[in-house]
Amino acid sequence: MTQEITLTRPDDMHLHVRDGAALNTVVPHTAAEFARALIMPNLKPPVTTAAQALDYKQRILAAVPSGLAFEPLMTLYLTDNLPADEIARAKDAGVVALKLYPAGATTNSDAGVTDIRKTYKTLEAMQRAGLLLLVHGEVTASEIDLFDREAVFIDTQLIPLRRDFPELKVVFEHITTREAAQYVAQSDAFTAASITAHHLLYNRNAIFTGGVRPHFYCLPVLKRETHRLALVQAATSGSAKFFAGTDSAPHPAHLKEHASGCAGCYTAHAAMPMYAEAFDNANALDKLEAFTSFNGADFYGLARNTGTLTLRRERWTPAESFAFGDAQLKPLRSGESLPWRVI
Repeated sequence: MTQEITLTRPDDMHLHVRDGAALNTVVPHTAAEFARALIMPNLKPPVTTAAQALDYKQRILAAVPSGLAFEPLMTLYLTDNLPADEIARAKDAGVVALKLYPAGATTNSDAGVTDIRKTYKTLEAMQRAGLLLLVHGEVTASEIDLFDREAVFIDTQLIPLRRDFPELKVVFEHITTREAAQYVAQSDAFTAASITAHHLLYNRNAIFTGGVRPHFYCLPVLKRETHRLALVQAATSGSAKFFAGTDSAPHPAHLKEHASGCAGCYTAHAAMPMYAEAFDNANALDKLEAFTSFNGADFYGLARNTGTLTLRRERWTPAESFAFGDAQLKPLRSGESLPWRVI
């Protein structure tokens, strides 16, 4: 039984760090494990210009502890009205991608896209410039069952998008279903997907075991066991189309534990131990390095990292909570023993 594993330092290709005082808690957690992280732009107001992205990047870097090398990879928030000429400025500023949130799909998505056809001029500019499109792959029509929204998105939105923009690189983010895993596996070289640790470890029973457990509530929501198993198979298959993106999403505990609790699981405090646990459960630790350290960098056209990260099979217990500005942040698995730890 493997007791220790050393990997090329990994990348988190989907991360929320919020803004302001919260950065001082969450950025160090990610920087301790990952060399780079793709930063989501759904602030209030959203990050929609290259200038805003550069300012946000500097605020993130200011929260990185001394002695840690960490690079935030910046994105813009795609809206119905984001002008195509902003893409050239974004490219020059080092922005790597734009994020498509269907309006109303998740946290801070009110400014999202109402009709993807309204963004076509901007998507054309992105395809020419080589910027990636990151999609939150859910439809939001009220008549579609919450658990079916990802599969419907593939048929009604993603397939037409790929037909109209065949050379636009698209990341189907935080996939949660067998349908999504199969679609990406069978797609061309311009399509890939990120998978979270919590979707590899848990099915939807986790939300309801012993009562409603709000810290397991995220969007896209956890699905049936058959879908979790399909995600594990995809992540551990060795396919370069799948890579790590934690979708770690911090919220104040009092807003998670609320009558209308926020969607999002905070996993940055133990992201790599959770991924190691999922791959270990599948007897696939030999596939972990490519999934966390190579596949994402390669798809984004980035150089692979040169440092290393070592994990040991050693039980430890994360803190029950962390300071989060004036509030408290409760991480997933808070106070629960984990089998792997970063050393």
